[in-house]
Amino acid sequence: MKVTIDGQSIEVEPGTTILQAARMIGGESVPPAMCYYSKLEKTGGKCRCCLVEVTKGSDANPTPMPKLVASCVTGVMDGMEVNSKNSTRVEEARKSVTEFLLINHPLDCPVCDQAGECDLQNLSFEHGKSETRYIEEKRTFEPENIGPYIQLHMNRCILCQRCVAVADQLTDKRVHGVMDRGDHANISTCISKAIDNEMSGNMIDVCPVGALTDKTFRFKSRVWFSKPYNAHRDCDKCCGKTTVWMFGNEIQRVTGRKDEFHEVEEFICNTCRFEKKEVNDWTIEGPRKFEKYSVINRNKYAVHPPKVEINTEAQILLGREQDRKKISMTNVPLENTENSKQ
Repeated sequence: MKVTIDGQSIEVEPGTTILQAARMIGGESVPPAMCYYSKLEKTGGKCRCCLVEVTKGSDANPTPMPKLVASCVTGVMDGMEVNSKNSTRVEEARKSVTEFLLINHPLDCPVCDQAGECDLQNLSFEHGKSETRYIEEKRTFEPENIGPYIQLHMNRCILCQRCVAVADQLTDKRVHGVMDRGDHANISTCISKAIDNEMSGNMIDVCPVGALTDKTFRFKSRVWFSKPYNAHRDCDKCCGKTTVWMFGNEIQRVTGRKDEFHEVEEFICNTCRFEKKEVNDWTIEGPRKFEKYSVINRNKYAVHPPKVEINTEAQILLGREQDRKKISMTNVPLENTENSKQ
């Protein structure tokens, strides 16, 4: 099947979604996604960030779709043509979705551990507005410890339900989920039960915002101060392939290895994530490359920051020569000052 996205065509297998086809093409045509996760089943269709415009349904029925569609749950048809980055309607829709997501989300990036690798932060930088039209009071929750290693900040949650999918598909007994309905909906545990299963730490990796944080790394450092290295160890519970974030010779945290779409390649166990923080526990493979340009890799080995040049007239920043003479101490000899006092 052939599908064209932003003028770029690609052949895909039947059953492929528009989002998956866009990721095969790559580049700026890839829609943002806050709830879809390719490694988890039955995700997508909740955040509406990945809306696209279908200008041609298929070769058999070239009628365009009247409404924007969620690319993560819409399958491609042979001959379909899609506008993602090239559509003004899509840009406006994503700005509106971003505004809705930020209605209750607090502006606490300076103290949030997710800053620098937050999908919502990246989305708001690209599609957000500098001001808000929301005058009502934001909903607030108290931070909740939902296990020995995880803290839940429901204030930041956007109800993408990725963490629920992790618990459903990677663990034996899920003890948390979506409570209440409508604007009262929130993620919580059932009767304050602790989440202590061996794969629960993956909820932190899949969370696109700072709602689920690692208590062993909490407030220790910013991610851009650490250097990530690929590492592995022999583990009988998981693949043992991780990314260790080091500051000097200290391992500050351990995460799963993520691809360019911020999705974990292979899930890891809590033993590797929380309990193996010594360098001797790991075989360090080498520095991890960043696929996307972001705040994390500025001034790092992977990406060099662009040189800033100010195009002005020569020496304009030094001021006028006659003004420099007036304020220059060297141009006023000491003996002349003494003579003027006599």
